Amino acid sequence: AQVPRALPGSARTYTYVSGAAEVALAAGLVAPRTRRLSGAAAAAFFVAVFPANVNMAALWLRSDRTSTVQKVGVVLRLPLQIPLITQAWSVYSRGPR
Repeated sequence: AQVPRALPGSARTYTYVSGAAEVALAAGLVAPRTRRLSGAAAAAFFVAVFPANVNMAALWLRSDRTSTVQKVGVVLRLPLQIPLITQAWSVYSRGPR
């Protein structure tokens, strides 16, 4: 339900690909040789998935099946993307360590 319907193809494919990308980015951040590139890629990834997170929030806010606590949580989750993006970018900016 988080994948916007406007995107072509199967929502399940987007879910699997984004999950695999998250694992690959995490692995890349661990290795010093690939840390800088992975930091930039992670920042780009977090920016790219932000519209899906906004879409999910909009769907949950309109739904009668989500509780008030869930609705508050999904909205509060959105600004948390900012430190994820800035921290990933700082890994890129600092270079390998």
